[in-house]
Amino acid sequence: MPSVSSLSPDAPFSCRALHESRSKNCFSMVVVLESDDLKSSEYAGESAVYYDYVASGVEGDVAFYVEEARAAGSLVLELGCGTGRILIPTAEAGVEVVGLDASHDMLAIARHKLEGLPPHVQRRVRLVEGDMRRFALDRRFSLITIPYRAFLHNLDVEDQRQTLRRVREHLADNGRLIFNVFDPKVQNLAAGTWAMPANRRREFVHPRSGNRVTVKEEFTYDLERQMVEGAFVFDEIDMTTGQAVGTIRSPLTLRYIFRYEMQHLLELSGFRVDTLFGDFKRGLFRAGGEQVWVARPR
Repeated sequence: MPSVSSLSPDAPFSCRALHESRSKNCFSMVVVLESDDLKSSEYAGESAVYYDYVASGVEGDVAFYVEEARAAGSLVLELGCGTGRILIPTAEAGVEVVGLDASHDMLAIARHKLEGLPPHVQRRVRLVEGDMRRFALDRRFSLITIPYRAFLHNLDVEDQRQTLRRVREHLADNGRLIFNVFDPKVQNLAAGTWAMPANRRREFVHPRSGNRVTVKEEFTYDLERQMVEGAFVFDEIDMTTGQAVGTIRSPLTLRYIFRYEMQHLLELSGFRVDTLFGDFKRGLFRAGGEQVWVARPR
């Protein structure tokens, strides 16, 4: 995924459709995998349009994932690729990459971005609409990534294990899995909610109407179920009258995960942990920060 969570620590093909771009210079395509439960409604319609305005990632994540992709070489699979924030720089760096996401609308935005890039970059990208728990592709990969906390869209242990099983089955010999999730802050768990992070964008200009759009976050923690639930709330304000002309609630539910819980899941699913970083500068793990995992099949 978005893929892709935007929460701060303070958020052979079985095809039913094949959509090829009609641009003469665009060689990417979207393959739609069969699935009975794509969790894509969170990133549909205006929620997908607004995503890039609030989902800025974690500091240093793009450079980190591009560096790891270049070191691994083609072919790379990115799960939860969303609108292409990491996938496109990976392709621009010379790496062939397959991007999978459950949201048709997010992939449409990624495809539109690709159409504006040189043909040799477009040819390195294949987009797949599908579920990270159930995908079946016709290749094995030197590297599989799940950036920007997209793994947290797996809302129970069985979902988590299904995703890890699919990853393991698609990794080449000595291939690696690299992904990141936020490490829950004790203060937020105690409060049951969090304040909007200081670096979060609080407003932007609507890409079509030119109106001002303000952003609020309404999220709470469910300690018993280990969930974060809520929504981004976007209010569109008419630039002439100053009146609200529309409100969009973009729902989001994640299941947060603790360090040793994640390590146990990896080991239970047949992985060996190579490294756990605490940030994208390859620093030490610190509680309440980021979990950046590097693992490979045992």
